[in-house]
Amino acid sequence: MAAAAEVETEEETEMMKMVKLGSYDGKIRLLIVSGDSESESAAEETMLLWGIQQPTLSKPNAFVAQSSLNLRIDACGHSLSILQSPSSLGTPGVTGSVMWDSGVVLGKFLEHAVDSGMLLLHGKKIVELGSGCGLVGCIAALMGAQVILTDLPDRLRLLKKNIENNLRHGDLRGSAVVTELTWGYDPDQELIQPLPDYVLGSDVIYSEGAVGDLLDTLLQLCGTQTTIFLAGELRNDSVLEYFLEAAMKDFVIGRVEQTQWHPDYCSPRVVVYILVKKLEK
Repeated sequence: MAAAAEVETEEETEMMKMVKLGSYDGKIRLLIVSGDSESESAAEETMLLWGIQQPTLSKPNAFVAQSSLNLRIDACGHSLSILQSPSSLGTPGVTGSVMWDSGVVLGKFLEHAVDSGMLLLHGKKIVELGSGCGLVGCIAALMGAQVILTDLPDRLRLLKKNIENNLRHGDLRGSAVVTELTWGYDPDQELIQPLPDYVLGSDVIYSEGAVGDLLDTLLQLCGTQTTIFLAGELRNDSVLEYFLEAAMKDFVIGRVEQTQWHPDYCSPRVVVYILVKKLEK
């Protein structure tokens, strides 16, 4: 399954919006730029999401308990125990010390996609951005991927502890290492030599101020053969719209319908996007 920014459609028609994108074999809903206006397309997407899913009417954190010191979840035949630091949540700008629904949804979506034959992770290089407590990276490693989990320097202690605690067993099919990465700065060579097959991120679209650095990092990490999976919390429509408008300039974007998520881990407060870098003109 070769990834490419050129999407495949079953019918050659302008009206066909369900397409294959990147290395994911399922059909996703393509975000089509209206003329030359990324702004109009981003606004339409956020209005549609809030209209259909109505995230503000549903309970937040359906799959996590952020006041708990530990989150247990079954994945890939293992019972994972993810340590959290609820006391750190009150620190401004610190959200990675606890789990969010988007991380659980993304991890279980990847597991479901592999089990369904829609995605191949075994032996693939993965870079995860804003790894936080490390659940998504752990699940990817259990499915055979070579995972590099990244976060800010002051977030790495908890991340490393969770990786060590959950990936110690002898039947680990992949691997996981932890390294620091500050968005907007040049990444270490291990992250980009070779370029990753996949980049993952959950709850990384959280403020307009971080969008520019996030996109700069995605552009540095990704080639046109890299497939990006981003799961976001639907908290603020203006932040999501701002991200989509900026991202559409350099990436082809599609939304994964919830019918393709793990059936036990769906939430109207979460969205999953696939991005692939556009071919340079």
